[in-house]
Amino acid sequence: MDSTTLQKFLSPIALGGLRHFDSIGSTNNEALAWALNGAADFSLVSADEQTAGRGRSRRKWVTPRGAALAFSLILRPSASESASPSLITGLGAVALVDALRSLGLTAQIKWPNDVLINRKKVAGILAETSWSGDKLEAIVLGIGVNVLSASVPPPAELSFPATSVEAELGQTSERFDLLRNTLQLIAHWRERLATGELLEAWNQSLAYKGQQVRVWQGAETALIGVVDGLEADGSLRLQVDDKFVTVHFGEIHLRPA
Repeated sequence: MDSTTLQKFLSPIALGGLRHFDSIGSTNNEALAWALNGAADFSLVSADEQTAGRGRSRRKWVTPRGAALAFSLILRPSASESASPSLITGLGAVALVDALRSLGLTAQIKWPNDVLINRKKVAGILAETSWSGDKLEAIVLGIGVNVLSASVPPPAELSFPATSVEAELGQTSERFDLLRNTLQLIAHWRERLATGELLEAWNQSLAYKGQQVRVWQGAETALIGVVDGLEADGSLRLQVDDKFVTVHFGEIHLRPA
């Protein structure tokens, strides 16, 4: 789909602007640069192919041409969003879970930023910020979704099991329909970010709730505990023995025990 056609397709959504690429290194990099150059709120960068996509800790995110969704949304944060920027990752995850539900798929959110179907990763989310001194100027919400089976890397290249929308549905799915639905749901949930409704929805879709997991923070020894839920800022709350421990965002790896 070219830029003009995509612009018409997304016309029901009040985008601040749109840049669509046949191929690009990273949609998040493009969006961060655009944000520095005055991009309006809810401006979108999307690509049919991403050659240098990344997740947290700059891990590679594969986006083969025409097989996946790769997009980044620029948000100019309100006062409440600036106070809780860590909730933006949840905003993207909850919206995508709802969009997948509309296709008949049950998805869960593996804290802090992955979306799973049947305990296999179908999407990753990367929220990055742009600051001017101590003022948060923009948040770039990057989302990558494995839509067709061709978007899933070979098992030998994976650190966690992966899947695609096509594999879970048993049929092909139109990726731009999923894009439009996800954007509409981001706008929907954004209005509820400050009310506590978003956090509640994130909690309800949290993977491994009530189950034992291992959490690595950087190079530290794994912390083993039972997933209890989320704190008000989106941090993870674990029950470790007879006490509760809060795991904050950062260099985190979470796996089922």
